[in-house]
Amino acid sequence: MIYPDATLGVLGGGQLGRMFTLAAHSMGYRVWVLDPDPHSPAGSIADHHVCAAYTDDSALQELAGNCAAITTEFENVPAESLQFLETKTRVRPSAANVAIARDRIAEKTFIQQHGLATASFFAIRNAADIETACASLAMPALLKTAQLGYDGKGQLPVSGLDDALRGFEQLQQTACVLEERINLKLELSVILARNDQGQCKFYPPGENVHRNGILHTTTVPASVPESVSAEAIAMAEKLATELDYCGVLAVEFFLTQDDELLINEMAPRPHNSGHYSLDACLTDQFEQQVRMLCSLRPGDTTLLSPVAMVNLLGDLWPTDRIPDWNIIYQHSNAKLHLYGKKQPRAGRKMGHYNFLADSVTAANASALAIFEQLSANQE
Repeated sequence: MIYPDATLGVLGGGQLGRMFTLAAHSMGYRVWVLDPDPHSPAGSIADHHVCAAYTDDSALQELAGNCAAITTEFENVPAESLQFLETKTRVRPSAANVAIARDRIAEKTFIQQHGLATASFFAIRNAADIETACASLAMPALLKTAQLGYDGKGQLPVSGLDDALRGFEQLQQTACVLEERINLKLELSVILARNDQGQCKFYPPGENVHRNGILHTTTVPASVPESVSAEAIAMAEKLATELDYCGVLAVEFFLTQDDELLINEMAPRPHNSGHYSLDACLTDQFEQQVRMLCSLRPGDTTLLSPVAMVNLLGDLWPTDRIPDWNIIYQHSNAKLHLYGKKQPRAGRKMGHYNFLADSVTAANASALAIFEQLSANQE
């Protein structure tokens, strides 16, 4: 076990790295951040910011030589960098787990090989693969890049073979998956924390709503029967066990109109849909990330209150002023979290807020009313 005041490292200086750093500091740890951006949100509050590329050998050596353990805030870190760090110090989650999670072909193949359901898909590496896939899959479908796609990026709708071939060209003929489009009832996610002794804690499933491919709201508890929540948790646990996973893992699900649960994808880190835990749970997902990295027992994940989380994107920032935060602060049970980003852009995640209430219906209604006010104020 690693105790305060040890130094922990994190690859990535965005908002997830920032919230990890805040959690680690509150627990008495020091934090080094490796990120190429000199103004990164996590780097600005870390004990030390190694401002270098993720492939910089000397920077990786410096990080490994000064940190008792290292984690990552996102999965698109070069595999070679994580593999190098693993030869020098503790890395959680493992390079092997991150390699599976960062590639949709490897990810979906692993999930199916271990008896868990996904939407029907084909791996696409060349034009011939597309012809085979379109002959076998029901349309419409989605063409998704195997790597580097997030928040709806690298995804194109497909209605048939000609569409798929054009889309493959548009995506630069990079490796992709072609996946049947599901007739959804709703989307869920389960966040779990698992340490290297196999001890595991689960957060209650969150119900997610996306806009333009980006998460807009998460409400907890989700509006599904207890049997569906239990099944989602059991599927997430099986996936983590088969991976021999250590860290915080987010598993996203589709619930079909026929009430079938399908795993959409996983993220080997804290997740946007788990931000509600910062205010509504006994232990938040970022404290769990510290705990798992340090081989501590997972914290209690009891939900203290129904909650709705709303993302704040750069679209809400008028060109000449910041949003009117009093719209949020006039509510005593609304909690604002900003990420320290200086340059708002359309679609960029700048922060979020959580609204706690006696019921999930009340929490969601109040959270959405606040969002409408913020949006109206921006015009």
